[in-house]
Amino acid sequence: MSSRAFRKLHGTDDLFPDLPPEEESSDDEAENAVSLPPPVETKTDAGNLFDLLQEDGNDVSEEEPETEIKVNGTKEKEKTEAPQGGAKKKKKKKKKKQKQGGSGGNKDEKQEEDIDATIKEVNELLGPLPNGGLQGSSKQDNVGLETKALLTVEHRFLNPENEMKKIFGAQVIRTEQRRRNRNRQYHRATWLATAKADWPHMGKTGLTMNTLETRAGYHHFTFEHSRDYQQVQFKFLDAVASMNPGNIAAILQINPYHIDSLLQLSDICKMQEDVQMATDLIERALYCFESSFHPLFNLTQGNVRLDYRRPENRSFFIALFRHLTFVGQRGCNRTALEICKLLLCLDPDGDPLGTLLMIDYYALKSEQYNFLIRLYNEWEAHRNLSQLPNFAFSIALAYFHSSVNGNTSKADDMLQNALIMFPSVLMLLLDKCSIQPDPQVSKHQFFGPANQVNQPAALNQLVALFVGRSFAVWKEPEVVTWLESNVKKVLSKVDKNDRRVKDYKQKRLSRYQGAPRNIYRHILIAEIKDATVNLPAELAGTPVMSYDPLPPKDSITSYERPPRAAWSSLGRENNVVTEFLRSLMPTYLPPPPGSTTTDAPMLDMNTEQEGAIGGYMAPNTDMRQGITNVMDAMRNLLRTLPRGEGEEDEEDGEIIEEFD
Repeated sequence: MSSRAFRKLHGTDDLFPDLPPEEESSDDEAENAVSLPPPVETKTDAGNLFDLLQEDGNDVSEEEPETEIKVNGTKEKEKTEAPQGGAKKKKKKKKKKQKQGGSGGNKDEKQEEDIDATIKEVNELLGPLPNGGLQGSSKQDNVGLETKALLTVEHRFLNPENEMKKIFGAQVIRTEQRRRNRNRQYHRATWLATAKADWPHMGKTGLTMNTLETRAGYHHFTFEHSRDYQQVQFKFLDAVASMNPGNIAAILQINPYHIDSLLQLSDICKMQEDVQMATDLIERALYCFESSFHPLFNLTQGNVRLDYRRPENRSFFIALFRHLTFVGQRGCNRTALEICKLLLCLDPDGDPLGTLLMIDYYALKSEQYNFLIRLYNEWEAHRNLSQLPNFAFSIALAYFHSSVNGNTSKADDMLQNALIMFPSVLMLLLDKCSIQPDPQVSKHQFFGPANQVNQPAALNQLVALFVGRSFAVWKEPEVVTWLESNVKKVLSKVDKNDRRVKDYKQKRLSRYQGAPRNIYRHILIAEIKDATVNLPAELAGTPVMSYDPLPPKDSITSYERPPRAAWSSLGRENNVVTEFLRSLMPTYLPPPPGSTTTDAPMLDMNTEQEGAIGGYMAPNTDMRQGITNVMDAMRNLLRTLPRGEGEEDEEDGEIIEEFD
């Protein structure tokens, strides 16, 4: 409030009648608020106090210092007057700004109206476009557009540390992060994996991503290998063929971000029960992948695609799957669910790793029941999710947990249908949960072992996979009670010869004639013992590589592995001693069977000196087999040699690496 308005309010020119004359005071005292005595009664009526706001006292700028003055027990702010000239100038500037703003707003409104009018004219000419403009697309593409929002990934849930903070508390996680990041180097910020301080610096890895095409609103990408990366890949294949993990570790020492080497060595560490190292290697691979993403490759929008048939893309799928497994073992189920959504949206039609066989489990564990119900309702028509045992039971459990006011009629119907369709699940599930079934149930023929024996082998694998993974969500007391009540209802329907019992039996026996390759691939990577036991015999003798398990038969290869160099003559250079010394190198491989050499000396079988002429020894001869045995014995001997008393550890390590 200005001083002029204050005088008008009190009806006097003296603002402080009872105060003594002003004395010199410090700046600090001037800034403090002044407490006034009760005002002097005047005959002047101030009227409505809000009328003062409409006076011409608005010429005071907003930047003026304010002073608090107590009037009638209330605080009012007094602003010191500024020079009138400056106030008038500011006042004029404000008016100009208001005029400019008004004119600019009118222009924007006119432009928007013109755009709307143009759009209306185009719609009148062409007609409305359904599903976002894809009028001529197929049903499959339309279904994909409807599910784009369903598979959208929330990047804040991709970091498992955010979920760990909710479980163990933020203070515990922050303390652990400070301990790990003391000497941390600069690394690029990523979503899938956070770089650690002890990771090596990542330069040019030779791994890039390019676009292939944009079709039906989806962007198709692919990873590509440079020439240098291809050479490292060839060395890796040789190292895998040597069956020596040390050769793979040697590749990682020179190329610390070679993807397939990281995947293979991670699997070796997991078999040796070094889960921490296995997890670290997978995260390093994901960090390398994300650093190579194309600028248009967005993980969260659900409109990007990768073709699993390309070998360069498969490693990304495998790394995500194993990262999902490690994250789920730590209890970060929401993070695992988001990775499932990411895996599914990369190739929803092919689903190369069988993500639909586990996404229901992580949705139940993370209590995302609405997502699971929506996924089932939208995908049932074109994917027949009800024919998978895991979805048939999990969707019923999702309806049970999301029931309102105890109304479980929908969940009851779906669970009864699942029990009638897959009766072999019940006894396996109760046995896995350590629950003793009711005598009426255990003695009934419908849930007996006959159904499990007579049903196809592919269905037994799906049932074993579901029970081995999801049995934990069925152990809750209220869930067991609900399951027991519905089992009794199913038995009563079976005794009454319900029509669904016969129909579902025919479907069960006619379908599931052989499992697709992606289900076998899922079983091999998931490593669930209950399902691994039931693998068919043809896969038992097939070599399975951890970096590329069961590659698709219609693979699209962008480059071929060059043939190995022709084995040269062994007449003068490749004698027994030279061959023995070469065999001590880690990259040594014997000549392929049946290989021929053009420079090898020709043996005259009709001469008497045929046994004295040196020549190439065939790989299948007894002499070569004996040399191979000697070399293997030498390697084992060098590894088991005891250390000398005066030798240092570093020298021992160098000697072993030199001869190994």
